[in-house]
Amino acid sequence: MTEACQVIGVLDNGAEGLSAGALAYVSEADVVIGGARTLALMQSHLSKQVSTHDFSGKLTQVPQWVQQAQADNKRVVVLATGDPLCHGIGKYLVAKLGADNCEIVPNVSIVQLACARLGVAWQEIKICSIHGKDAGEWLPGADKAHGLYALLQATRGYDALAVFTGPENTPGRIARMLQLEGMAGDWRMSVVTQIHQQGESIHRDIDIDVAAKTDFADPNIVLLQRSDAVEQPVLFGLADDRYKQRKPDKGLITKREVRAVSLARMQLRADSIVWDIGAATGSVGLEAARLCPKGHVYAIEKNEADAAIALENKQSMAVSNYSLLNSKAPAGMETWPAPDAVFVGGSGGELADLIELCLQRLNTQGWLVMNFVTLENLSTAVE
Repeated sequence: MTEACQVIGVLDNGAEGLSAGALAYVSEADVVIGGARTLALMQSHLSKQVSTHDFSGKLTQVPQWVQQAQADNKRVVVLATGDPLCHGIGKYLVAKLGADNCEIVPNVSIVQLACARLGVAWQEIKICSIHGKDAGEWLPGADKAHGLYALLQATRGYDALAVFTGPENTPGRIARMLQLEGMAGDWRMSVVTQIHQQGESIHRDIDIDVAAKTDFADPNIVLLQRSDAVEQPVLFGLADDRYKQRKPDKGLITKREVRAVSLARMQLRADSIVWDIGAATGSVGLEAARLCPKGHVYAIEKNEADAAIALENKQSMAVSNYSLLNSKAPAGMETWPAPDAVFVGGSGGELADLIELCLQRLNTQGWLVMNFVTLENLSTAVE
């Protein structure tokens, strides 16, 4: 019977932080796989005949190395960091090798250690990782392809977050994202650097504007805590005067009653991808974004003034899963992901073409909802 691969969590205090059983696994292994720094930490505890593999930049090769060692009847150990199943390699290896073929030997997680250093209870903290997800500085309106998107989404729904950072996605970059989203005053940041190393340091309750300009030693972990409790918002059916509108023009907002019915007919799920065509001041799309916290709304508005107002409404509603394109539909929509629901509030004279495009791109069992002011447009839609 093939011996299971041991996946062992190691911290920067090396063997000192391992149990006797975990250390025995390491010292008796024929093959040891790990990152360069972890392998160096454990070097003196490896057998003289051991074969090692540095998985730095080669994570996809680890399952193959494990399977080859097992085929050769060798004992194989993978050295992970902290708790391998807390944003570590453990989940990946279990998926590739099977749970029966992986024995996870966890250590204390970095989150636990950071919270212990700060004296913060961690059972209600949302844990996020932006390690290895470099997409540059945050750009307002970016979607889930950006490495910071999931973190920004989490700030909308939680009061405390622990964040695994990386050499590129630093505490400073997180702080600058919060600044750009108008949230600098809503959060305070603590950073614990180089845990279990000689240079370990604790930076407690830093102002976001200060953190945005500060370089912290790597590796580090961030704890974000909301400054004041936030009342949960109404998700949809907001009063019309809740939205900023272009003056003196009227009729640039889908009225509350019509908006509520339109959203109901769109059959939205938490993860729906939504198109909002002819966004105007953004009321339908922004409420859809609140109803789809795991999804995203892609909106388009040709009028520059209305587009600017829609972005102001987005900011005031603290919505991040909403991207707005200032263009005449369908220009620019070709890069949008296929929608689960489409709302057409304005067509700019291109209604027939837009309907055809939407029906071509709409996901199976998706919904196309259209509001019309004129009988001419209603006739076009029916035809």
